[in-house]
Amino acid sequence: MVGHRGLLVSGGHDDRYGRTRPRREGPAADRVRGAEFAGGRVTSLLPNATLIAQHWDPAVAGRVGALLAEEAGAQEVHVVLGPAINLHRSPLGGRLFEAFSEDPLLTGVLATAYVRGLQDNGIGATPKHYLANESETDRTTVDSVVDEKTLREVYLLPFEMVVADAEPWAIMASYNKINGVTATEHAELIDGVLKGEWGYDGLVISDWFATKSTAASANGGLDLVMPGPVGPWGKALAEAVRAGEVAESTVDDHLDRLLRLAERVGALRTEALGAERSWPSGIPAPDSAERRDTLRELAAGGMTVLVNKNDTLPLAGTGTVALIGRHATETIAQGGGSAGVRPPHIVSIADGLSEALGDRLRVADGVEVRNIPVAPALGSVLDPETGEPGMRAIALDGDGNVLESRHFGVAETVIVDGGWLHEATSVRLSAQVVLDEPSRLQIGVRGLGVWAFEVGEDKTDVRIEGSGSPHEGLLSPPAWTTERDVEPGTTITATLVEKLDRTIFGLVVRAAPLAPAEAISKAAHAAEQADVAVVVVGLTQEREAEGYDKSTLTLPGEQDALVAAVAAAAQRTVVVVNAATPVLMPWLSQVDAVLWAGLPGQEAGAAVASALLGEVEPAGRLVTTFPARDGDGPVWSVTPVDGALPYAEGTAVGYRGWESEPLFWFGHGLGYTTWEYGESSLTAEDDVVRTVSVDVTNTGARQGREVVQVYLRPGEPGEPVRLIGWAGISLAPGETGRVEVTCDPRVQRVWDRKSWRPLSGEGTVVIARGLGDVRATLLGKGPRQEV
Repeated sequence: MVGHRGLLVSGGHDDRYGRTRPRREGPAADRVRGAEFAGGRVTSLLPNATLIAQHWDPAVAGRVGALLAEEAGAQEVHVVLGPAINLHRSPLGGRLFEAFSEDPLLTGVLATAYVRGLQDNGIGATPKHYLANESETDRTTVDSVVDEKTLREVYLLPFEMVVADAEPWAIMASYNKINGVTATEHAELIDGVLKGEWGYDGLVISDWFATKSTAASANGGLDLVMPGPVGPWGKALAEAVRAGEVAESTVDDHLDRLLRLAERVGALRTEALGAERSWPSGIPAPDSAERRDTLRELAAGGMTVLVNKNDTLPLAGTGTVALIGRHATETIAQGGGSAGVRPPHIVSIADGLSEALGDRLRVADGVEVRNIPVAPALGSVLDPETGEPGMRAIALDGDGNVLESRHFGVAETVIVDGGWLHEATSVRLSAQVVLDEPSRLQIGVRGLGVWAFEVGEDKTDVRIEGSGSPHEGLLSPPAWTTERDVEPGTTITATLVEKLDRTIFGLVVRAAPLAPAEAISKAAHAAEQADVAVVVVGLTQEREAEGYDKSTLTLPGEQDALVAAVAAAAQRTVVVVNAATPVLMPWLSQVDAVLWAGLPGQEAGAAVASALLGEVEPAGRLVTTFPARDGDGPVWSVTPVDGALPYAEGTAVGYRGWESEPLFWFGHGLGYTTWEYGESSLTAEDDVVRTVSVDVTNTGARQGREVVQVYLRPGEPGEPVRLIGWAGISLAPGETGRVEVTCDPRVQRVWDRKSWRPLSGEGTVVIARGLGDVRATLLGKGPRQEV
């Protein structure tokens, strides 16, 4: 039987309603959240998946898996619901920040290392979402229409690789349909391919509330419906067995797989196995120096130098620095949705650079970047009863009597079925504002319902209604705000007098945004007075979040105008982009350097400072292609038509199908040194390139890491270019090293007439620093020298 704690799983997309029953949780390749949807246990917040992937280093992915195994062990969690190994099919995908790359090989290799890192330490992994779940629009109903060749060569490949090379203990089926059949009922993909052809012996679980049928899902290969125990299985499954709709042997197989998972993670107690697993002690705390140093290095090392004119970066030895932009002070550390965690802190870029530069730094606010405010920054409000960071929440009955009073370390919580507020008629929230001096603030409430809002003697009744989206209350709760001049120590009180279930709710307290013209004018003046201006721009959880896709890659608000004005005024301008997925850069030719910072996790500001100042080389390479304009690229729209989303580009996804010149190619990244490529050669066997070797010399003045990328341009008509291998090397200035790249045969084959065959024709092997910087070309599949 399963141990007394149940089988605990975590990651981000868990029981999204935060129930107090045994924990069963969800996605995020970069954090272990625990049981609560909002305001839960403090845990480490790692850099997001694309930032980890930008290392192009399986060892880093394995290190992340091992670190997350420690975090899971600290919370006594048996299974992490990650990694997400769907692909970056369109740059509009709202949840791309949780997935590694647009390339199936890169994704598969990194996912394999990540899964091994978890499972070698006794924590189960759950690669997801199986299958063809590359966008969020209508995600629970959309029919992804994908031809078999494309499924096999592109979207199934990362799953095939991770099953063959890492043997994950669980896999999660997605919400969508694939060619008309719901993923949780897809016998061809689950029983046929996954369990049949690949011999997968692990557990297949549903995404939360994804299962709509009883017999069809049980017969289709699904092993576990989440959440449970109620739902479309339970008593309904027993009735289906009695009616002969589901064979007992089918249920037996599902149970065998569930028990196998329990045994693997140490949650199964039998006479032979003994007691349930023990949990480790002495794990570094999320705010320990050891954990902080690790997370800073992981974030900084994956950041990517996109532009660096005249060696503007690193900034070591630079004089005064003007740091500009709302993202500098309200740095975005993670994406939105169920993957969010509660970190011990988030180091803003302003705080990180201030620590490094002291009085050489001047900070100027930027333009507004949000339409919907979020919870106050950590430490910006206090519980008025205890003085601890966070807020006080009091549950009241219909007569105004106190049912329960709780402290929350963050100024938000959640209303869910069966939660602590289930019996409450209303809920009163209160927090004391932390200020050094009187300030103009944007204050208010967020969350669906009817509110009574009070600040001092000022009282306002507010009704917040939603759009009707099923995701809105939990993934993007609407808000009401006002601007007030607030004194230090002021207490804000908001009472939710008419509450709705399944919504996050809380307070809003943040600096009031300036009017765009005023903000830009002040920013330009600050830039003019400094030796260098660092402008921080980016996206927020409104653009990078579960449940929603983007409609444009344009930076929100007047951020483009802000950069242009600063660049016109400053001696030198560095742009730091605080986003995980591509944005347009109309100001690119006007600035001196661009650092792609991703979503850097809890040590964000310290990591950006380390990268800008050269303490850690930002040696990352892009994992997706950046369009120069909206609409560019092989895939743009993520909006289904009549319920269907055709994958009409076939296997030519991402860089494989790019016809015009993008803003930046997949694989691009400059680092802080320069590289020269010398003699190269390849070996081949059975019509497959096996290895490619090349001499690489560090011709710059700094130690650096190079990523040698090998692509194949097939000779067979209609077959797109594809990455077939890569390898990294670190060299001192003037040092030369021989890099040998092992090439994967699984991307050098074609699915044809229900079986695999090698690509035909000689083809061309390309050695590159991204497809925009080709360094050598080799012809044919024999052992030939460079031509």
